[in-house]
Amino acid sequence: MAIPVVLGITLQAFRWMNGENTQMVFSKKQVIIGVVYFGFLFEGLLPFWSSTYVRDPFDLLCYAVGAVYFWVFINNKGIKKIN
Repeated sequence: MAIPVVLGITLQAFRWMNGENTQMVFSKKQVIIGVVYFGFLFEGLLPFWSSTYVRDPFDLLCYAVGAVYFWVFINNKGIKKIN
């Protein structure tokens, strides 16, 4: 759930900051970069720095599934205006 939550909040923040473009969506490249960043940070760096964190390769699969969920259900053009 981390990827859909974080990318969803980030997408909404970008939409609010850019008032004219409320239909903004992330590209596939941006979503993939988000997954790679999360994987590198939470499965690579943090377990290396501290024994509090545990490296779990299964989490990488979960990040990918979350990215697909985000891409299909959250990363859309929004509700179309009815005139």
